Amino acid sequence: MEKKDLRIIYLGTPEFAVEALRRLVEGGYNVVAVVTMPDKPVGRHQNRLQASPVKEYAVQKGLPVLQPERLKDESFLTELKSYQADLQIVVAFRMLPEAVWAMPRFGTFNIHASLLPQYRGAAPINWAIMNGDKESGLTTFFLQHDIDTGNIIDQIRVPISEECNCGELHDQLMSLSGDLALKTVDSILNGTVKSTPQSEFSTDEPLRPAPKIFKETCRIDWTKSLDEIYNFVRGLSPYPGAWTMLDTSEAQQEIKIFGAQKMVASHNYKVGTILSDGRKTMDVAVKEGMLRITELQLAGKKRMPVSAFLNGFKFSGSEALV
Repeated sequence: MEKKDLRIIYLGTPEFAVEALRRLVEGGYNVVAVVTMPDKPVGRHQNRLQASPVKEYAVQKGLPVLQPERLKDESFLTELKSYQADLQIVVAFRMLPEAVWAMPRFGTFNIHASLLPQYRGAAPINWAIMNGDKESGLTTFFLQHDIDTGNIIDQIRVPISEECNCGELHDQLMSLSGDLALKTVDSILNGTVKSTPQSEFSTDEPLRPAPKIFKETCRIDWTKSLDEIYNFVRGLSPYPGAWTMLDTSEAQQEIKIFGAQKMVASHNYKVGTILSDGRKTMDVAVKEGMLRITELQLAGKKRMPVSAFLNGFKFSGSEALV
């Protein structure tokens, strides 16, 4: 089968999903339509609509765009069917009903940002770093009823350095997603595609989930170990950001921490105690050492290096993070 003969519908929304679509389009594959989320109200008064990154790219390339409110609506299913797709590709989209994923004759495959079966769920990149993993990757798999459980087609493995944060891993996996998308589509085109049940990928390690992250998920627990807190901060940086409360003699103020360094050392300070030279350094006492904060953001303010924060904040010596 030739590229032009394989009719593909692509489903995705955020920036992460643009790269694989771009590689398909520029590679001459026959993307007949794109499905993405409805435009989102933005601005102070929510009176301006913002298209998704995937829609912006699709419009730029003249691709038909479908933006259903509900994926089970008969009108949407009828329109989707009219494109007579042979294959659907999903990257960072919503959970699909069977009426959608079972429609093409070659099925629907998903690109997931983890080494399945590990990290099934909405936030695999964050959780891999928050848990201190040394490796992550991408997986293509055929969709079936239970989310992120379908048979695995292929994987790309990526090492995670101790300094890597969520944003850096996101960008690295995003850049590789196009390679994996094309490799998977080519195997379908050539009739050589194989898939393996996820149960055959199981190891002695327990399966770790990757549930959606909410604000309370992101609050720092200063009673954790130095490694755990450090991994927590970088796993949530730059989005959505690990946060805590700055406790002063006058009030408490929310603060987000985006950058930090580990300093292993023994001390007798209470967990959460802040030590600062008032100019360049701001260290927080934790188990097994100190967490040196390098970048932060006060509520309602811009992100800044800790030196800029210290330039406008004077410590009395009684401050702590709680």
